[in-house]
Amino acid sequence: MAKFLHTMIRVTDPDATIAFFNLVGLEEVRRFDSEQGRFTLIFLAAPGQEGVAEVELTYNWPPADGSATEQYDGGRNFGHLAYQVDNIYDTCAGLAEAGHIIHRPPRDGHMAFVKSPDGISVELLQDGRLLPQEPWASMENTGTW
Repeated sequence: MAKFLHTMIRVTDPDATIAFFNLVGLEEVRRFDSEQGRFTLIFLAAPGQEGVAEVELTYNWPPADGSATEQYDGGRNFGHLAYQVDNIYDTCAGLAEAGHIIHRPPRDGHMAFVKSPDGISVELLQDGRLLPQEPWASMENTGTW
């Protein structure tokens, strides 16, 4: 079974984007700042839709060295679709057997990334956590996601 979680878009001005989605009827439901990763995740949902259908805004902080901030073109602002699955290892095995590349294997028993035939990134998140297991635990990333 799969459960839709969220769609991620990259933003350059979180406040302006939140204000836009507020006008559509979405509200901020949670936020996560990563000092180490230098990004902020902001989740928005329509009233009553928290945890059901959300938009994840990803704001990549300006580089610490003062260089230019990241700009998005050519669809880079759209990030990925996310689905919760009952068993991430079985799901990834089925995808791999069908010829799809697991770009970010579920080494941690929690998260993986694959791409659709059209190159859309799809994040798979385990419902709960599974212990790391081979062959996934030692697989390297492949390409981008």
